[in-house]
Amino acid sequence: MKHYYPIFLDLDSQPCLIVGGGEVAEQKIEPLLDCGARVTVISPDLTSQLRESAEAGTFRWIPRQYEPGDVEGYFLVVCATDAPAVNEQVAADGLARNLLVNVVDAPRLCRFIMPAVVRRGDLCIAISTGGTSPAMAQRIRQQLEHRFGPEYAILLDILGSYRAEMKERYPDDFEQRQALWENLVHADLLDLIRGGQIDEARQKVEACISTSSA
Repeated sequence: MKHYYPIFLDLDSQPCLIVGGGEVAEQKIEPLLDCGARVTVISPDLTSQLRESAEAGTFRWIPRQYEPGDVEGYFLVVCATDAPAVNEQVAADGLARNLLVNVVDAPRLCRFIMPAVVRRGDLCIAISTGGTSPAMAQRIRQQLEHRFGPEYAILLDILGSYRAEMKERYPDDFEQRQALWENLVHADLLDLIRGGQIDEARQKVEACISTSSA
């Protein structure tokens, strides 16, 4: 059985191509835009929602059929059409150029597959079944959405805001910084945030850092 290497890509300002303009393309475009990618869509037509976004300048639309070689110059390519011949052509063009290529519902044509994702601010949990059962991946995603609520996004914002101060206080003591972060992660900060006591959570972080450096 093939094993996929899990990785998180920085797509900020990277040129990405979507081939197709239907409902599946809608689902694939939004995550790319959320990551700051520069998206181009090649499709004779678009859903009403995508057309509205294109007219607003959210992404570039090339209103025609895919032509051989259209993948040239892109970092990542997603093919979301229901035309097998087009899927095969896009995959062949992309793989020949060593591009990151995903053809929806065709793992054999893919250089990478897309996981089901749970996002809570900077927290990103990706779930994959290796393409064997997308329904199972979605089921697990739904379970995790209940387990990890919006309080995790707030907590990460709080902890992230103290990273610079932590390095300043302990510039040469990695082990001390690591121990402090572990203590804070295991503190009752999430309970405070769930209770709406965000200022109290910040104060607890500050107290922990100050006490340890005293």
